[in-house]
Amino acid sequence: MFNEPFYRLALQYQENLGNQSIKKLIREFGSAEEIFRQSAKQLHLKGMPRNVSPLAVTSAMRDKIERELEYMARFSIKCCFYTDECYPKRLKNCIDAPYLFYYQGNNDFDRAKMLSIVGTRNMNSYGRDAVKKLVSELAPYDVSIVSGLAFGVDAAAHELALDYGLHTIAVMGSGFGHIYPAINRKLAVRIVECGGALISEFPYDTLPDRTNFPQRNRIIAGMSDATLVAESAQKGGSIITAFIANSYNRDVFAVPGSLFDPSYEGCHELIRTNIAAIACSGSHLADMMGWTEQGTEAVQTSLFVTLNEEEELLINFIQKTGQRSIDEIVTNYPNFTPSHIASILLGLELRGVVACLPGKIYRC
Repeated sequence: MFNEPFYRLALQYQENLGNQSIKKLIREFGSAEEIFRQSAKQLHLKGMPRNVSPLAVTSAMRDKIERELEYMARFSIKCCFYTDECYPKRLKNCIDAPYLFYYQGNNDFDRAKMLSIVGTRNMNSYGRDAVKKLVSELAPYDVSIVSGLAFGVDAAAHELALDYGLHTIAVMGSGFGHIYPAINRKLAVRIVECGGALISEFPYDTLPDRTNFPQRNRIIAGMSDATLVAESAQKGGSIITAFIANSYNRDVFAVPGSLFDPSYEGCHELIRTNIAAIACSGSHLADMMGWTEQGTEAVQTSLFVTLNEEEELLINFIQKTGQRSIDEIVTNYPNFTPSHIASILLGLELRGVVACLPGKIYRC
């Protein structure tokens, strides 16, 4: 009666079934529709709690889903599901990645260089100048900028990315029916028109509730190679994003400010505790990330290096794209333990077969 797109949206409304459980079921059964075909016994055999009943679609759910599908068709909104080819590979490696999100615009979510820029909504002139300096200096490296469309640093990051011809992605804390803040609606349209994307994991009518923003921060951090905190006090969403990025084993950078300016206390604390490296210029950041020409030269593999079967497997996987994160490698070889993979990579690195870039990115 219903099709796969319908069942994908229906997963949002199932009681006692969280994001982690849904992703586990997706891995077990392959599709949303197939999950709905399972009995309670089959679900329990796959590790679901006893309070999880067979999945069902009530009339109220059906009305919500059909309304959502109508919005999607009317406003060119698409759904990116966990098993889709376009699902961001960096994000997929994060344990708490959403099983689906909605988007408008280009689904080019796996660009070679991706940087999140976050910070306070109450940005001062020094903060704006710092963002402009860094973005302008990163422009030659064709870095994609990810942020949250909020007031202050977020909006500046998106605007400056577009001004300098860079790709940008905005991750929202509300549904597409409530672009927030409203003053950034024109910016949202510009992002899509210039080949970027708007992303939200919330249904169309979801209001910009304060609890949504910390939740969306994990997507901002998870989609990127690194996160830059441009201006932040001791507490705030940008500090949360920095810690999330650090927990994902992604690089974190922070802009230093005046010792007498409380709006930079959060940046200074990240630097003091070695969570973040100092970001003084775009070229310095690019160099630390291995994005410079010198940093991205291919490693010269000796013709006389002898590789065993396991080493050849990893090398062939890395060579498909030129570089791979440690998370991608571990995910692709579930029969190897992470420590065993790390040992193989270390041996290859010592012999000059691979190079390890910041953020545990390996290239050939």
